[in-house]
Amino acid sequence: MKRLLTIIVSVGTLAGCIENRQVDFSKVQAYALEEVDKSMTLLDQLKIADQPEKLKSTFAQARLAFKKAEPFAAYLHAEAAHRVNGPPLSVFKEDNGKVLPSVGFQALEEVIYADDEIDKKEFDFKIKITKGYIQAIKDAMEEKPINPQRFFVPMHQQLLRIYSVGLSGFDTPGSFLGLNESARLLESFGDLYQLSIGDTLKSIDPELHANFLSQLQNATEYIDENSDFETFDRYEFGRVYLNPITESWVRIRKETQLFEDPKRFAINLDAPTFFEENSFNLRYFQSSYNRNPSGEQIALGKRLFHEINLSESGRLSCASCHNPTNFYQDGLEKGLDKEGEQLLRNTPTIINVAFQKKFFWDGRSDNLEQQIMGVFTNEREFDTRGHLISDEILDDEQYQSAFSQAYPNEKFNKTRIIRALAAYTGTLNALNSRFDRNMRGALDDFTEEEKRGMNLYMGKALCATCHFVPLMNGTVPPLFGETEKEILGTPKTPKNLEVDTDEGFYWVFEADIHKYMFKTPTVRNADKTAPYMHNGVYTTLEQVMDFYNKGGGGGMNFDLPHQTLPFDSLNLSQNEQQAVIAFMKTLTDQPDQY
Repeated sequence: MKRLLTIIVSVGTLAGCIENRQVDFSKVQAYALEEVDKSMTLLDQLKIADQPEKLKSTFAQARLAFKKAEPFAAYLHAEAAHRVNGPPLSVFKEDNGKVLPSVGFQALEEVIYADDEIDKKEFDFKIKITKGYIQAIKDAMEEKPINPQRFFVPMHQQLLRIYSVGLSGFDTPGSFLGLNESARLLESFGDLYQLSIGDTLKSIDPELHANFLSQLQNATEYIDENSDFETFDRYEFGRVYLNPITESWVRIRKETQLFEDPKRFAINLDAPTFFEENSFNLRYFQSSYNRNPSGEQIALGKRLFHEINLSESGRLSCASCHNPTNFYQDGLEKGLDKEGEQLLRNTPTIINVAFQKKFFWDGRSDNLEQQIMGVFTNEREFDTRGHLISDEILDDEQYQSAFSQAYPNEKFNKTRIIRALAAYTGTLNALNSRFDRNMRGALDDFTEEEKRGMNLYMGKALCATCHFVPLMNGTVPPLFGETEKEILGTPKTPKNLEVDTDEGFYWVFEADIHKYMFKTPTVRNADKTAPYMHNGVYTTLEQVMDFYNKGGGGGMNFDLPHQTLPFDSLNLSQNEQQAVIAFMKTLTDQPDQY
């Protein structure tokens, strides 16, 4: 039985002194359930659609119906929602080593929009499994009624989903339905608002109510009037149309007084745009046992970051490779070990490293603490296996004093040292580049080439389908629960003749599906952190753009059956490639502290 949830709102301090106003979220729940049912019905109709245009039309309707329910689907059952509308890739089950076939709308899209004849049995199987996941979502929706948190958080996430995922074509790579869907989802946003808190806000602040509806309508009309994927101006849309909506949505939540941001979700619900320095809650990304570190713990970690006596040889510190004066990397093709010999992989910058869910180039670690421990135990790096700590540190009175202040009544050991290092490293964040300041309206100095480059980045060049706006790394918005790993086919040398022999994540499970798989890094500060790729093979951004433009290793005829990057050329002109590079240079930004 569906439960009716009624929230009593006390807003005596607000305009009009409204008391005991009822906000009924059951209509939102009914709306979402209706769209979920509609999506499953339309998926059934796909099985009998006998003409290509009918197939595409039915598919588009089924997708859109699910997308209207997706904010609540993803919030209540993230795993199932990801399978329904995640990338069209096979899924490796770590518990049993099985590989599940790709299903969901993107997998169906690949079949429907391909020129090949459809394998009816396989197609129907994908529909069946997709429907099964949607049914699981429906069950979750029926069990968990919409309340203020389950309304405001998913709705806020939906605004970022529209911009970073919808307008970039991430989840419509074959059909490019994303622009039209985004317009319809903004309309749906307005419908959900009107079905729930619209009347409440209209009583409290009629001007804000009217402005908000007008902002949604203006954004919808802008998309409809500029519906070409390649020429759509995402720079203008973000600044002129999206920002006013998010600013109003923050005000609406605060004025209705239904829900206060607990600061435990990835997105800071109080930030007026998605491009502020504080648009993301660091606490969400931190390990559960190392959240909200104290100033003393961070200060200790900063000192330890430069401490060579953490390494067995007394030659290496964290700063040896992640040099603060060089954007926290070393500028070398590959890092150097304790003997000065070349390591296997390039040293990446650790600016904004906290905003991800996987660490190391192969993504083998789940948090910063694991990553740091990996350096400690690596016999070619710190080589401090076991629980040994240098006497120089243990006997240092200044360290003893700093540690007692950071961790009162606790033992000075490697675990606490690693946590302090993670606490400090987690503060090395910089989200105040020219890009950020332009997008939030603090500046308006993008050149025409930079604007063009941003629109290519989020459009034709497909950069933003892996390096997601606004963080520009591989952590997938708007939930930010996973950091993607990709198979690109990075070459061994700049001559692009053969794939690099480093097989990446493959070593963890030795499954072919993981061969040559590496974590998607940030492209922030790319202009300052050459050389590039996991092996440092490219020294210029021009080389990197050429690699992607050719379709990665697959486009160079390397044998890569599981490459996740499209094999086809992007067909970017030299001027277009230079425009993308010009845009990436706007992402340069050092942390304030060294």
